[in-house]
Amino acid sequence: MEQWQCSVCGYIYDPAKGDPDNGVDPATPFEKIPDDWVCPVCGASKDQFEKA
Repeated sequence: MEQWQCSVCGYIYDPAKGDPDNGVDPATPFEKIPDDWVCPVCGASKDQFEKA
């Protein structure tokens, strides 16, 4: 699974870890994250992420 980086703050979404504090379980591919999910660091929308 590919990692994705926030183009605003540089946060890396790692599918192996997910984002459990915000309802994204480990092993969740970026494409399967709900569209209303935002960067847990800066609040940028999902469309502000690029493949790392």
